[in-house]
Amino acid sequence: MSVFVGVDQIEKVFPLSGGGEYIALKGIDLQIKKGEFISLIGHSGCGKSTLLNMIAGLDLPSDGLVTLEGKRVDSPGPDRMVVFQNYSLLPWLTVKENIALAVDEVLGDLPKAEREKIVDDHIRMVGLQHAVDKPPAQLSGGMKQRVAIARALAIRPKLLLLDEPFGALDALTRGNLQEQLMKICEENQVTAVMVTHDVDEAVLLSDRIVMLTNGPASKIGGILEVDIPRPRKRMEVVNHPSYYSLRSELIYFLNQQKRIKKLRARKTEAIARHGLEKVNLEIGFVPLTACAPLVVAQEKGFFTKHGLDEVNLVRETSWRGIVDGIVGGYLDGAQMPAGMPVWFCAGGHQDTPLPVVSALTMTRNGNAITLDKKFYELGVQTAADFKRMLLETTDQRHTLGMVHPSSMHNLLLRYWLASGGIDPDHDVSLKTIPPAQMIADLKAGTIDGYCVGEPWNVRAAMENAGFTVATDLEIWLGHPGKVLGVREDWANAYPNTHIALVKAMLEACRYCADEANHEEIRQLLSRREYISTDVEYIHLGDPTTFVCNRDQPMREYAHHLFFGGGVNRPSRTEHLWMMTQMARWGDIPFPRNWVEILERVCRVGVFSTAAREIGITDVKFRSDSIELFDGVAFDADDPISYLNDLTIKRDFSVAEVPLDGVRPVVPQTVAA
Repeated sequence: MSVFVGVDQIEKVFPLSGGGEYIALKGIDLQIKKGEFISLIGHSGCGKSTLLNMIAGLDLPSDGLVTLEGKRVDSPGPDRMVVFQNYSLLPWLTVKENIALAVDEVLGDLPKAEREKIVDDHIRMVGLQHAVDKPPAQLSGGMKQRVAIARALAIRPKLLLLDEPFGALDALTRGNLQEQLMKICEENQVTAVMVTHDVDEAVLLSDRIVMLTNGPASKIGGILEVDIPRPRKRMEVVNHPSYYSLRSELIYFLNQQKRIKKLRARKTEAIARHGLEKVNLEIGFVPLTACAPLVVAQEKGFFTKHGLDEVNLVRETSWRGIVDGIVGGYLDGAQMPAGMPVWFCAGGHQDTPLPVVSALTMTRNGNAITLDKKFYELGVQTAADFKRMLLETTDQRHTLGMVHPSSMHNLLLRYWLASGGIDPDHDVSLKTIPPAQMIADLKAGTIDGYCVGEPWNVRAAMENAGFTVATDLEIWLGHPGKVLGVREDWANAYPNTHIALVKAMLEACRYCADEANHEEIRQLLSRREYISTDVEYIHLGDPTTFVCNRDQPMREYAHHLFFGGGVNRPSRTEHLWMMTQMARWGDIPFPRNWVEILERVCRVGVFSTAAREIGITDVKFRSDSIELFDGVAFDADDPISYLNDLTIKRDFSVAEVPLDGVRPVVPQTVAA
C-alpha cells in the first residue's frame, strides 16, 4: 500500500527569548497508510502535539517535509481536521449550527438540502439527536467532544488529527467515546493520528503506536504494531494474547524515559581528578548475585581507593535497561551478560553495530535451568526426558524463560535443549523475561521453566515452585557469566579511568572469592537498593544440602566463581564461541571480520595493566579448548565449519560488520 501521509526527516527548532534555540524534534521519519489509526505517545514535552500540528499544517518544520498524498503540507486545510482536547466550539451556536458552520464553509458548493443531510447524518453518527438545538453551555464534556468529532468528520477530511481528545473526560464517558470513534473510523475508512498519554487507549484504538523519546531533540524511540484484529471491543480486547505484552512494552518505554530523564538531570560533565580523565561514573547492574563485585567495590571503598570518587550504581530491572543506557550514553559502563559486547558489535541491537569492549570477566558460572516441579513428578531429569515429555504432550505448548538473546542463560538453555534433540524455536517457546520476574511467572503457570542466574533458581527450589534440572557446572564448567562492558568510544576517551575501573572491580572480585567475606556480602546484596530479597536465598559458595533437596538427580548449587587462575581475564576464544551460538540461532549474522571484532572487544591489555598495577601477577591465560557436556569440541580455528556441523540450527548469515559506520548489516544467507 502506498504512503498516504509522509513525515520525512522532520526537525523543529524554537528560538529562545534570551538567545539560543531549543530543538524540540529531530530526525522524525514516519509513513502512514490510508485507513491507519496511529497514536503518538510519550511524556509531556516530547513534542507529540508539535508533530501533530506540523502534520495539520498549523506549524511548519524547521527542516524536513510533511506530505499528504504526495503534496507538501505548508498550511492548514479542510483535508486535515483537528479535534482538540478543549472542544473549540462557538458558545453562541447550537450543536447543529456548530457543525453546519463548518459544512457550509467547506462544502458550500453542494445543494443546501445535501449539506443539511450531511449535518443530520453526523449528529446521528455521534448520538446527539436529542441535543441538536442546545448550545455548548448546556452540554456535558463528553457531548461537547462528540460535537467536535462530528464537525471534523462532516467536512469529509482526508486525515483526522486528535490531540488528546478524551483527556479531560471521566472514565465511563471516555470509554463510550472510544468505542464510537473506533466504529466511525472503521465504517468510514478514516485515517487518523492521535496524541495520547493513555497506554490502554493507545492499544485499544491504534494500528501502530509511535513512541517518542524525551526532549530536547525528541525522536522516535520505537513503533509498536498492534496485531489485535478489528472490530475491537473495549471489554474484550484485554483477552487477546498480545494485549498485555503490548501494554507492558509501552509502560517499559515510558518508565525508561522517566529514568533517562533523571539520569540526564543528574549527569554532569566529566570531572577529571587524580590523573583520571573522569571520576564521576554511572554504572548499571541487574539485581543478581553476580552483581556482587560492583556492590563490594562500592560498599568497601574500592572505587574510591582507585580515584573514582563519584560512582553511582544504577539498578536496572532487566538487561534491556542496560542496553538502553549504553546505547543512549546514560551509563558509563555496566555489568553485562558475557555475550553482550559481541552482540552489540555484530549489530544485535536494531541491526546497527555499536562497538562495546570488555576488559574484565566479573563472574563465571552461577546459572542453572529450572523447571516447574510438575516435570520432576513426571520423571524429567535430563534433556532427553524433557523431549520424551514433549512428544507425549504435543497438544500443549511449553514456554521457557530467559533474560536476553546475548546472555549465557539463553545460549546454555538452547544448547542443552538442542543436545537433547529439542529445537528451541519450534518444539518450545522461549520468552525474554526480567530475572526477578521468573519465579512469579513460574508460579502463575505462564512459563514452564527458565534459565537464569542465582538467586532465582535456588529460591524456586526453596519455595517448592521448581527444581534445578541442570546447572551450568554440568553444561559448561567455568563458562563466563557476567562481564564489565563499556562503549569503545568511552574506553578510548577515558583510558586511565577505564584501567582504574578494572582495578577496582578486580580487587572486588578477589574480595568476593574469600569465604571469610561471604556472610558480609550476602547481607549487602540482600539490601533494597541491590537484589532486594531475603538473605537466605543468596549464597556465594555452596549452601547447605536442604537448598537442593531433590533426591534424583542430586544437584550441586550453581555457585559463582569470582576470582582465581584465569577467571577474570577476557578470552577471545570464549567470545568467539558465544558469537557462533548467537549466529546459530539467528540473533546476529556471523561476522566475516570476526577476528577484528574479537581483537576490539577483548581489551586484554587493559586487564593486564590493571592486574599488574594492583600486584596480581599469577593471572593465567585460559587456553583450554571449549568442550561442553555433550562432548562436541569447539574448533576456534574454523568456526564456520563448527556451525555447519551442528544438527539443530537456523539458516545463519555471514556478513561484514562495519564497526566504524552506522549502516545496517546486509547479510547473505547460508543454508543450514
